[in-house]
Amino acid sequence: MGGVGGLVRDAGIGDVAAICQFGEAHIRPHYTPLIGAEAADAQVRLWWNEEQIDAAVNGGLVVVGEDEGRVVGVGQRGRSGADQVIYKLYVDPGRLGCGWGPRLVEALIRQMPSDADRVCVEHFAANVRAGAFYEREGFTVERVEPSASGHPALDVVWRARPLGTGRA
Repeated sequence: MGGVGGLVRDAGIGDVAAICQFGEAHIRPHYTPLIGAEAADAQVRLWWNEEQIDAAVNGGLVVVGEDEGRVVGVGQRGRSGADQVIYKLYVDPGRLGCGWGPRLVEALIRQMPSDADRVCVEHFAANVRAGAFYEREGFTVERVEPSASGHPALDVVWRARPLGTGRA
């Protein structure tokens, strides 16, 4: 796919530190221009700490893109009510546009129960690039949840994509 080397695989307990380091390196710089430094720092503090990542990896909810022994992408899934949800999908900025994102999405979908009929994603309204990516991947907007802060950049956009029957 677009000449992407490396592999996408389920994360193991030995990946927790590298995933946390990936979050430390990439999440603040990604979000600061979109949602501000304080909110970007909160994202790292709340969702990329060892306790959160360890629990998700142990739950079989995380995939990594790995190239030359280095984590270059991270995806994490979970649930919201009955829905399967992709909560994290990040690619090293130097690897954007190389096919890692679609590969991470498909790896997360393969982890989902075979009876799952759709997958949802959520992203900040300010993250226009994520919105465009998810549109290309077949996700359509279902709703927008206004931010408790009243800041429109922090509104959460929810999208969904149907999953075909008979998938692997």
